[in-house]
Order: sequence, then C-alpha cells, then structure tokens
Amino acid sequence: MMNNELIQQCGDELYAAQRNRTTVQPLTSRYSELSIEEAYQISLRLLERRLADGERVIGKKVGLTSKAVQTMLGVDQPDFGYLTDRMAYNQGEEMPIGEQLIQPKAEGEIAFILKKDLMGPGITNADVLAATECVMPCFEVVDSRIENWQIRIQDTVADNASCGLFVLGDRAVSPRQVDLTTCGMVVEKNGVLLSTGAGAAALGSPVNCVTWLANTLGRFGIGLKAGEVILSGSLVPLEPVKPGDFMSVSIGGIGSASVRFI
Repeated sequence: MMNNELIQQCGDELYAAQRNRTTVQPLTSRYSELSIEEAYQISLRLLERRLADGERVIGKKVGLTSKAVQTMLGVDQPDFGYLTDRMAYNQGEEMPIGEQLIQPKAEGEIAFILKKDLMGPGITNADVLAATECVMPCFEVVDSRIENWQIRIQDTVADNASCGLFVLGDRAVSPRQVDLTTCGMVVEKNGVLLSTGAGAAALGSPVNCVTWLANTLGRFGIGLKAGEVILSGSLVPLEPVKPGDFMSVSIGGIGSASVRFI
C-alpha cells in the first residue's frame, strides 16, 4: 500500500518530467506493490498540478484497447487518461513535438464528440450512440515520461495513460451514418502507406471503448460530459515520429486528418 504522501510525490515526479522533457525510472521497478487504483490516484495528482497551471479538461481518452498492446503489457483491460486544452491541435496546424514531447508515437483513432453527459455504471452502446454528437478522424500522439517506454499497466495509468497531444480532422459525421465496426483506416507517413486497420481493432468496436470508459469512470464517480472529446483507442500500430515527419489518416465514411510534426 502506498501512503498519500508517496502518491503525491510520484505525481509530482511525473509532472516535473513532463514539464522538463525528462524521463523517470518505471514506477513499477521501484514500487512493486503499486496497484492500478493507486496508479490512478497518482494520475489525478499529475492532473491536479496541470490544472493549477491553468490547463482545463476538455475530454478523456481510452488506451490499451488493442489485443496486441494488451498482450505486450500482459494486461486484460484498457486504461484511461485526461485530455486538456493544451493538448489539442487543429487540422493543418503544425504540432511542436520537438519542444513538447519526449519519445512520441502517433496512432490513428476515431474521436467521439458528446452532446449529452454519460454517467456509469449501466451505460450501454445505445446510450453512447444517443449521447454522441459526431465522430471525427483523429491522430493521437502518445508520449511516455517512463524511460524507454518500459511500461507496465500501472506505469502508463499513473502517467495519464501516456497522453501527449492530439489533432482532430476537419470533418464530422453522425455515428449513425457510418459502421464503426467495419470502417477501414489507412495511415500514411511521409507519403508512404504505413498501416491499415478497422474499427473492430479497438475492443471489437470504438463504441465498446467509450461504453467501457463511461462505466469504468462511473465507479470513480466521474462522468463523461456534454461537449467533451473522447478518444476511443488506436485502430493501427503505434508509429514513432520525429520533427519533419508528415502523417495522414483516412477513415472510410468519416474523413481524414493530417499533421506535420516540427
């Protein structure tokens, strides 16, 4: 069991690493008994420090949704993190990963924009679709404050689900106008086809991911709010990126998003 002082200390350490663009030793290598619940408490301390800096929460993200990533980390569940206004970029804007991130990797996702609150437990896929204003193509650029991405699930949970930055595309469609399970995704990097995926890659459907998030957060007394952006999890493998790279993602029936990294 970690005491409150140690939880705050770990959250402060991750906050300093993020601000200074440095990495820290995996928490699990130092605190072998660290539980997932304690890791979430550390992430809340990290968020508290960021909000004190003037950031505000604009959404949430689901991570670890693909079987491949879960197998890699030896886990059987996704995780979640918080999105703030300083993480968001618009289509066409350059993303300054060189001055903001440490060891970035990009992934293509489907973003949900909510028009109604969702408060679990007991949320169904039908509830999620009814509460969704639109879906949009998205690039999430994840980052880890943990040295060399040597993460177990407790490390990434504590580190705000390895959040970095994200960019939304320039087109939004109703979730009822597209089959979110079978929709195909194509990702290109520097003009070369990199990977393809489908909605089913994320827990069988991106809708399942948002439903899981609403019900999991509900157990912590946290809801999804109208107007929030919810990133539903990657449909393709993570790709390391560096300043100078250009990436684009196209999702059948939804649209595309692109980003140039500087």
